[in-house]
Amino acid sequence: MKRRQFLQAATVGAASTAVAAPAIAQSMPELKWRLQSGFPKSLDTIYGAAEVISKYVSEATDGKFQIQPFAAGEIVGTPQVADAVGNGTIEMGHTCSYYYFGKDPTFAIGTALPFGLNARQQNAWLYHGGGNDLLNEFYAKHNMYGMPAGNTGVQMGGWFRKEIKTLEDLKGLKMRIAGLAGQVMAKLGAVPQQIPGGDIYPSLERGTIDAAEWVGPYDDEKLGFAKVAPYYYYPGFWEGGPSIHLFINNAKWKELPKGYQTILTAAAGYANQDMLAKYDARNPAALRRLLGAGTQLRPFSQEILEAAYKAANEVYDEVSGKNPDFKKIYESVRGFRNEEYLWFQVAEYAYDTFMIRARARG
Repeated sequence: MKRRQFLQAATVGAASTAVAAPAIAQSMPELKWRLQSGFPKSLDTIYGAAEVISKYVSEATDGKFQIQPFAAGEIVGTPQVADAVGNGTIEMGHTCSYYYFGKDPTFAIGTALPFGLNARQQNAWLYHGGGNDLLNEFYAKHNMYGMPAGNTGVQMGGWFRKEIKTLEDLKGLKMRIAGLAGQVMAKLGAVPQQIPGGDIYPSLERGTIDAAEWVGPYDDEKLGFAKVAPYYYYPGFWEGGPSIHLFINNAKWKELPKGYQTILTAAAGYANQDMLAKYDARNPAALRRLLGAGTQLRPFSQEILEAAYKAANEVYDEVSGKNPDFKKIYESVRGFRNEEYLWFQVAEYAYDTFMIRARARG
């Protein structure tokens, strides 16, 4: 009797499993997507985020959702990534939103605004200040869905072939600088050039440009800028905490099972923090090596910073007057920034100032 009951129970259990299996299989389909990075493989920290995302998604889905990352130019060039994602040539891109400033100035806000948010504030705005929702309203017009997937932290002011002491020294200076920052520098008399990362060194070496900004010591050392431009300026007031975005074709995003959307969002979120932590861990030693090899570290003068701040606000007013999308998102960033710095000056600034002085005293 017990044997018959056991067999009956086993039969029912097997039938239940047979019914459930197709539902599980349907919720985890096998997918193979392509992810075009906007960066070369040599920059392991910023390109590496694409590898981190791919790895985590694959492991979380037992290999059912495979994402293959490609370095800059392997499928399309960095300037074409947004179009390639939007028209479905590729499913995903990992790049800076402001590279597509020429399509619409609003793209610049997704990465960074001159005198904008630092890295922590940027993440706070994106995740909890409505920033990501506002940006995705805009990105949807270009058939893309975006999420933060990297941050470099505050950047350096770049490499210069000659010293920059006054505003007069910026007149006619040809500088590789992207997005709205280029417009700000143009108001100061410089001539902005938008050049992909891999082309900066030869442009500096040949004298096609006089200066270039990229990220910071760890990446800049790898790209060899110190060999052709000895003066290293700070801070990069145009990028206090720039986000690197994961862009996904909008239709492909909507087709993804909810579980895959959640996994991809979590992987991008990890990559976002991981990149920032890597830069913070690696930049100090890289800066020491650069200085030891003869790099001349220089701060931008107060005159230049004050003039740049004034010029930035003029640019924002001008663009806002012509572009409703930009105006809507910029006003959100500006309001959030003003509140954040009220808070930061209470605790963060006081703590950081004390620690800097304490370190100087030894």
